[in-house]
Amino acid sequence: MNQKNNTHKQLSHEELCDPVNLSILVKKIKQWGHELGFQAIGITDTDLTIAEQRFNSWLEQQMHGDMEYMSHHGNKRTRPAELEAGTLSIISVRMDYFPEDPENAIELLNKPNQGYIARYSLGRDYHKVVRKRLQALAKKLEQEIGSFGYRVFTDSAPVLEKPLAEKAGIGWIGKHSNVLQEKTGSWFFLGEIFTNLPLPIDTPSANHCGSCTKCMEVCPTQAIVEPYVVDSRLCISYLTIESHQSIPEKLRPLIGNRIYGCDDCQLFCPWNRFSQQTVETDYFSRGDLASPQLLDLFQWTEDEFLKQTEGTAIRRIGHESWLRNIAVALGNHLRTTKKDEEIQTITNALMLRLQYPSEMVKEHVLWALKQNNLEQGNQS
Repeated sequence: MNQKNNTHKQLSHEELCDPVNLSILVKKIKQWGHELGFQAIGITDTDLTIAEQRFNSWLEQQMHGDMEYMSHHGNKRTRPAELEAGTLSIISVRMDYFPEDPENAIELLNKPNQGYIARYSLGRDYHKVVRKRLQALAKKLEQEIGSFGYRVFTDSAPVLEKPLAEKAGIGWIGKHSNVLQEKTGSWFFLGEIFTNLPLPIDTPSANHCGSCTKCMEVCPTQAIVEPYVVDSRLCISYLTIESHQSIPEKLRPLIGNRIYGCDDCQLFCPWNRFSQQTVETDYFSRGDLASPQLLDLFQWTEDEFLKQTEGTAIRRIGHESWLRNIAVALGNHLRTTKKDEEIQTITNALMLRLQYPSEMVKEHVLWALKQNNLEQGNQS
């Protein structure tokens, strides 16, 4: 853990262990958190026994797909004190990110000539935003009590942040595996500060999903195989972001125009009718990424891709996967359009990409061409 020194008088061990002092300190932490732009701040301990059992079962069923990193690090992911020695309590935070009216996003799914990009990635990379605010919160705490041990995380290390958020009272884990909150839905990022402070913990959130299975019903690939269990190998977010392999042919038609991630399980969740648009300008959409034309994106060179996605989470998938995903979306468009001019334009764009130096891209382009009964295998 980071050990910092400053001129602020450090509280004695007895003072830090005093329940009254700790209760006052937690109130200050939450106040500072709100001032820094976090919509909720909660405290929890390090016990993730139940989450560990569920996580290990998920791994045993190979539902993590090619995300081998999920099985690394032994028990550190489920035992915070083993990941960061000395951890006694964890500060969990929430930062809202939804940049628009959900109805606009839903309408976009029905526009096959445009690409759908997961709403969390339209603005600045959240890792940078949340991490900077967490560091500022830790610094505030340090100025108050003096040197203490801590480490900040935001989807950046083996941390089970969703179970931690649930235990800290931030919200409950829904059947789609995302964290939900009664008054704001699920459009938010999570972050944590692991500390060696014995802070009093908050009451865990109660589950309010009830008998609702909307998220399971609307999932395009039926990736939510049972309540609270997502098979990554079927999930469009995994297929278009995490996986750098060929997308299984049987799943390609189900992807529709989703070229980076998928939000369906959130878009149609009843609790998200209470969601509010973010006030963080960093999360506002950059350029035309909110409703881009597929053909425009498909023509980007690698340099253009890197320039247009600079500072966003999209950049990490690379140009090759970007073209793979768009080729699938264009194939799905070809299969549904009846306009001859549109068919010809899409076909020409796909044919040009057969020259791209990637067998994976070529495979998906050829598949896309065949969606309009065009056999172009002799062009390879």
